[in-house]
Amino acid sequence: MIIGSGIDVVDIQRFERQLERTPRLRERLFVPSERVLPPQSLAARFAAKEAAAKALKAPPGMIWQHCWIEKTEWGAPILRTEGTVAREAARQGIDRWHLSMSHDGGLAMAYVIAESTGSADPESLGSADPDDAEAVL
Repeated sequence: MIIGSGIDVVDIQRFERQLERTPRLRERLFVPSERVLPPQSLAARFAAKEAAAKALKAPPGMIWQHCWIEKTEWGAPILRTEGTVAREAARQGIDRWHLSMSHDGGLAMAYVIAESTGSADPESLGSADPDDAEAVL
C-alpha cells in the first residue's frame, strides 16, 4: 500500500551557487560518499531527500544525512535511511522506498513513493547499516 509520495525539482545552477556561498551546506545535507559528486548529481540527491521528506509528510526534526542515495550495480538509485528518517518511516509503517531521479536542461528532479508491504521489522528500519536500513526498489 502506498503511504506517501513526494516530488521535487531543483535548479542546478542555483543549488551550486548555494553550495559555493555556504561551504558547510554540503556537509549538512550529504553523507561523505555523496559530497564528492558533481553539482547535477548533488542537486538530484537533494531533490530526492526533499521528495522523501514530502512522502513522510515533512516530519519535524528530520536530519538530512539520515537519508542518502546509493546506486545498484546496474546504476539504479536506492534510497537509504537511518536515524530520524528511518524512525519516522517505521512509525508510519513504511518499509519500502521507490525512487526515480533525473537531470536535464539545468534542472534536477526526483520522485519518491513510500510503501508499506506489511512486513517491516521496526528494529532493522533504524539501523545505521545501509544493507539493513530499508527495503529497496
